[in-house]
Amino acid sequence: MLDIDDFIVDLLVQQGLVDDGQLKEAKERAASEESSTLDALYNLKFVSEQDVMQLLGAEYGMDTYDFDHASAKVPTEVITLVPRDVAFRYKTVPISFANGILRVAVADPTDIETIDSIRYLLKMEVEPVISTKRQIEQALGSYYGSMEGDASSILEDMTEATTDLTVGATQDVTMDAKEKENGDDAAPIIRFVSLLILEAFRTRASDIHLEPLEKRFRLRYRIDGVLNQQKDPPKYLQNQIISRLKLMAGMDLSEHRIPQDGRIRITALGRDLDLRVSDIPANFGESIVMRILDKSGVMLGISELGFFEDDQQTIERIINIPDGIFLVTGPTGSGKTTSLYSFLHALNQPTRKIITAEDPVEYELSGINQVQINTEVNLTFAAALRSMLRQAPNVIMVGEIRDSETGEIAINAALTGHLVFSTLHTNDAPSAIPRLIDMGIKPFLVASSVRAIMAQRLLRRACKFCSQKHIPTDLEAEKLGLSKEDIENSTFVQGTGCSECNKGYKGRLGIYEIFILDASIEGLIYQMADASVIRRRAMEIGMRTLRQDGMRKAAAGLSTLAEVIRITVNDEA
Repeated sequence: MLDIDDFIVDLLVQQGLVDDGQLKEAKERAASEESSTLDALYNLKFVSEQDVMQLLGAEYGMDTYDFDHASAKVPTEVITLVPRDVAFRYKTVPISFANGILRVAVADPTDIETIDSIRYLLKMEVEPVISTKRQIEQALGSYYGSMEGDASSILEDMTEATTDLTVGATQDVTMDAKEKENGDDAAPIIRFVSLLILEAFRTRASDIHLEPLEKRFRLRYRIDGVLNQQKDPPKYLQNQIISRLKLMAGMDLSEHRIPQDGRIRITALGRDLDLRVSDIPANFGESIVMRILDKSGVMLGISELGFFEDDQQTIERIINIPDGIFLVTGPTGSGKTTSLYSFLHALNQPTRKIITAEDPVEYELSGINQVQINTEVNLTFAAALRSMLRQAPNVIMVGEIRDSETGEIAINAALTGHLVFSTLHTNDAPSAIPRLIDMGIKPFLVASSVRAIMAQRLLRRACKFCSQKHIPTDLEAEKLGLSKEDIENSTFVQGTGCSECNKGYKGRLGIYEIFILDASIEGLIYQMADASVIRRRAMEIGMRTLRQDGMRKAAAGLSTLAEVIRITVNDEA
């Protein structure tokens, strides 16, 4: 891509504003002064900045703005519309705001990506006008104060990312505005992708969805478990954004026909994040989903997971048993991994050896031996589990029991004196028993090894800043079986929505169904009883259902009745 100064010089020659002799003299002076040819033309007074502004304005059909001859200063309320770091990063100054349109001065009218990035970041319509680099730099200092460093240093302060070298054979990639990847035109895309990820992190998103549609490039963030539509990136930048993300994730840039997976490691605003990246071909391009794994978020104590005191004591008792299997069940995205890591973190002491087998290793835990499953070299869960037993561990965590072979090895480990944690995909805790038997695991092995099962879901927390007392509607009372006494003795709330939250919710907490097996349950397992029979008996011996635990948390003002109904729609009242 031609540098803007060189482009302007060529345009001046084409329009006859600079002749060959003047151009030759300017190039000689530029070489001696180590400056640009355009600066030399200015210094020799062959052209003025006003000449260049008018030329560019006419060439691109854009207005010009001369800070030196502006009749009045830009109002403070207009300046505050563009944050200081954004103004310096993109070398732009706002000049007016009217009818929902923000006019900003730029020196390079060809840099459409920068204008689109500003639109995306500010979430408003932006109209560029042309000024000169000198005037913009002076205006930045005048309106925002001096800024040490340049755009790249600001960006580095905000985020620094490198690829995980264990994923693919790729070079380190840094989100640096000076990076000259595939030419100078890559820098705006690098900045744009940086902002896209940073914005997701700032809004507490767990996933970033980039979906190519026929006429748009849709961007959505999953915040507190719910997808939220964001301002779409420009459709014409689709391929460049996807290529940038694939490069960062260590994927094959030339492959567009088959799905690919990768990983990006990033430090954003002082927090270490991992982005697990999935790329699949779709009708109108490649669809990318990035799961944001916040390393600091996984180090939650058990008390921070959302347990009430009675359930917390039960969990602490379960994870301190010497042997047996403790299963955590729930759909994808229900927080199973976070719960298991919290349990392991609580058990992680110098006197215990802990080994995990995971696919993939989502978070790196200090002091714990973690094995990455790799089916390409036949390192399956079963193979890893067999080898782990020869390491003499006290505690084993298997990412998921997917087949009878893995299940039987896990059960044998539990029967030989190991505490085993694992997960299953079932809707409730009692259903895990028939699921294991359906895999082909013998009932007597299940009955003798499984100590407890916990099902879980995640409720959105009611925002503490805007929540107000809520009187349950007739429909809510009917669906949840609320009595008049229940309503009078509870503190139900509902958020109204504020600047601190997302439509009345901020953050999430778990609801849990903790099922401890006893002799009567073991008898039902031997009889190969249905899940409904086991569930009924579990409730008789004290198991609290997901909906019941959700009701307790709504009654305490931690979440809302609407959220409990949404999350536990398949649960019995």
